[in-house]
Amino acid sequence: MATLQEISEAVIAGDLPKTVELTNTLLTEGLRPGVIITQGLIPAMNVVGEKFTNREYYVPDMLISARAMQGALKILKPLLLESEQQQLATCVIGTVKGDLHDIGKNLVSMMLEGAGFSVVDLGGDVDIHRFVEAIKDNQAQIVGLSALLTTTMTVMKDVIAALEEAGIRDKVKVIIGGAPVTKKYAEEIGADGYAEDAPTGVKVAKSLLGLN
Repeated sequence: MATLQEISEAVIAGDLPKTVELTNTLLTEGLRPGVIITQGLIPAMNVVGEKFTNREYYVPDMLISARAMQGALKILKPLLLESEQQQLATCVIGTVKGDLHDIGKNLVSMMLEGAGFSVVDLGGDVDIHRFVEAIKDNQAQIVGLSALLTTTMTVMKDVIAALEEAGIRDKVKVIIGGAPVTKKYAEEIGADGYAEDAPTGVKVAKSLLGLN
């Protein structure tokens, strides 16, 4: 018999093979995919986020745990029934045009997915209008903009301007982050939130949607 506590511990430890094995065992034992996600994976990623905040974990540790969680999700998501697919919200995320850095963005994407969001990851070097189109196509409530260079962080302001021009600025919350980005800059360009790291990104996203 496998338990939800065991799969949580495997994710926290970043043990991908064990997480996958336990996922399959729990499914064989009759546990619903939605239960494994909400009572096993999401609590585990909450613990990982707390450990990072308390400086017990660092970025590599979070990445390893997030990859273990992703291994389970690859198995579980195709099996979810419509009634179980109750994501918190849809989030479009990407690194802005001219910037190819994606490690931080990838981590935020995985943490958001681990927290129960539906994530549309556009990758790196994303054109302004691709953000607009993806938000419209997916009816996203949140867009996450990442930049790791001082020369590309100004594109974030252009994305917000494009959202206004498209008439959808009031329909989506904009969260920005990345090494050169600050809370002050977020306020200056009219973003709704700023995240200095992945766990904070999840908290900000939930807060902006009133889910905390």
